[in-house]
Amino acid sequence: MSGNSFGEAFRVTTFGESHGHGVGVVVDGCPPRISLSPQDFVRDMGRRRPGKGSHTTPRSEEDRVEILSGVFEDLTTGAPITLFIRNHDVDSRPYETLRRLFRPGHGDYTYFKKYGHFDFRGGGRYSARETAARVAAGVVAGKVLEPLGVKVTAYTLELGGIRAEHINLDSIEKSPLYCPDMTSSQRMEEAISMIKKQGDSLGCIAEIRVTGCPAGLGEPVFDKLDADLAKAIMSIGTVKGVEIGAGFEAARLKGSENNNTLTPNGFGLNRAGGILGGISNGDEIIVRAAMKPIPSISQEQHTIDHEGNPAMVSFTGRHDTAAIPRIIPVFEAMVKIVLVDHYLRSKTII
Repeated sequence: MSGNSFGEAFRVTTFGESHGHGVGVVVDGCPPRISLSPQDFVRDMGRRRPGKGSHTTPRSEEDRVEILSGVFEDLTTGAPITLFIRNHDVDSRPYETLRRLFRPGHGDYTYFKKYGHFDFRGGGRYSARETAARVAAGVVAGKVLEPLGVKVTAYTLELGGIRAEHINLDSIEKSPLYCPDMTSSQRMEEAISMIKKQGDSLGCIAEIRVTGCPAGLGEPVFDKLDADLAKAIMSIGTVKGVEIGAGFEAARLKGSENNNTLTPNGFGLNRAGGILGGISNGDEIIVRAAMKPIPSISQEQHTIDHEGNPAMVSFTGRHDTAAIPRIIPVFEAMVKIVLVDHYLRSKTII
């Protein structure tokens, strides 16, 4: 297996590199007669698109989605859907030093050890640019979920140690960092500006909430809904940790404190994050993801070259200071893909 595909009934396969002709995705398993046109991709692709603010990479891409197959007269046909996003603003010059040096914190070293030859420009295949294809696939998944009343919302919970204290979902789109607390959002922006001047970067935490998900999604034993959600989110390059519901806090609680009590009107506390026994219980699904600081920084760091000789490296290319905010629509997309896959696989729901 190549590791470029995800899902069973709803299967996505991404392709392309950061500095190649473009990136794209093949979506197989989408039901027919789903309304789909290039206009449907504009909002989500715009939220992920680079070059929109001082806290993101200045690389400017249109991120316009071309539908190459699987759609006829703005309706899906049931055939594989091929979506393509062309690269327009490519500058590979800053990456020439990487022909012989490994960047600390990146996949350069491991890709070299695995393949021996790979496209190092802008991170190539393991670049965050690949996530544009995921967001496009997530739009298709969202079109399938829409009639079911399922809504997926991701936002910035913490950045650089600054945490959102008051969660107001109506504030998410008002914040440049997609933070639901405008006061915390301003402090986060200030932290980004300060750390950028130091040539450094910041880590962050996102929270994803799913409302309207029916009970019964998830497959025992190895394809539990929470297991697939964790894999989907961990497959995003910068993510180093995932927790669902109470997450690590549950390890500090007693059973009497952590259990989801049942009443005739539904569950009491939602420590389980909407999933019990690997199957959705109808409650709100809550997932959090921890992201490492962006490894591309301008500070000089120790490294080695391809022959193992010590060297120093600093990076002056175009990159983000934090994965937030452009990664937020990527989280939403991957969660939608998982939910649609399990919805189509579920024999008790359909």
